[in-house]
Amino acid sequence: MSQFENIASLRADQRFVDADHWAAFGAQWSSGDSKRIECLSVVDETHDVKTFTFHCPDHHALAYEPGQFLTVSPVIDGQRVSRCYTLSSTPTRPFTFSITVKRVPGGAVSNWLHDNLRAGCALAASGPAGIFTPLAGPSRKLLYLSAGSGVTPLMAMTRAAADLHADLDIVFVHSARTPKDIIFRNELARLERAMPRLRTLFFCEGVGDEPAWSGPLGRLSLAELTHQIPDFREREVFTCGPKGYMDATKTLLAEGGFDLARYHQESFDITAEPALAPAQQLAIPGQTQDTFTVHLARSGKTFTMRADQTVLAAAKQAGAVVPSSCSQGVCGTCKSAVLEGTVQMQHNGGIRPREIDKGLRLLCCSRPTSDLVIDL
Repeated sequence: MSQFENIASLRADQRFVDADHWAAFGAQWSSGDSKRIECLSVVDETHDVKTFTFHCPDHHALAYEPGQFLTVSPVIDGQRVSRCYTLSSTPTRPFTFSITVKRVPGGAVSNWLHDNLRAGCALAASGPAGIFTPLAGPSRKLLYLSAGSGVTPLMAMTRAAADLHADLDIVFVHSARTPKDIIFRNELARLERAMPRLRTLFFCEGVGDEPAWSGPLGRLSLAELTHQIPDFREREVFTCGPKGYMDATKTLLAEGGFDLARYHQESFDITAEPALAPAQQLAIPGQTQDTFTVHLARSGKTFTMRADQTVLAAAKQAGAVVPSSCSQGVCGTCKSAVLEGTVQMQHNGGIRPREIDKGLRLLCCSRPTSDLVIDL
């Protein structure tokens, strides 16, 4: 039986959590490979959130799992800058794909996208990547918890479930400052009408300019969660939003007796625009040498770094130009070949085993255990 026959034999909700199903839609980019994508449209979702829709100029379809992200790399003031953005579109429609971006005060990339990206413009992008997908917790009873632009991966999952007519019981809870800040508000209402087992619930901190708002006010609490979703302990939970929101949500669930083995959250702060990688300190067991020498083979730069630094942090401190984005071992942007020497790497899914076997490492989460020569 072929791969496609295997997929066709699955129920819609089984396809929702089947990697082969999503891979069958088109080309899967390696997370480190840069491609050229072209913007087709720009839509205002709220006063500070826009959706940018793209396609591949060669008209290839893009295969990805709902919840994964792209790393986009615009050139700003002559320098290529990379940021991760979740694909808010559904992979069931693979010939176009979208990211939904909130304007972040002081954020170099989000502001550039809002101010400059128009239909017809092209960008470099890499991916898709990420493990915050339905495959992380296969279940037919789901609870989605999001805040701000953290709604995007959960929207992708909901759109995919709708297109598949998957028999899933989904409660989608979203938190926003005011009703006008609710991203995808109208579409979620439409999906709720079309999907008998989808329920949406919006929490707003205030009514803003909508005094007739009748939904819950304030932040999600254990009392509200228990009242609104009494069976929350039976569900698989997916959470995305600012780090503070995710931390508070995880604590709230634990206090409510939820089994955190069935809790999943986006592994990087989807709403943040990361600064240069910090010189994080981490003791490496058995490590006795304090400093190492690193040589960048292509640029010719050589510098000394501490054993407790990440290679990315040290390289940037030394003035080296290294492509990077999430700085947390997720996106794969800083993937580079270690030509000589060894490192200790602790990644979060941004590199595949076969890439590791070829000598590639994520510099943002690699610390030296010897002198190094890197293909940069």
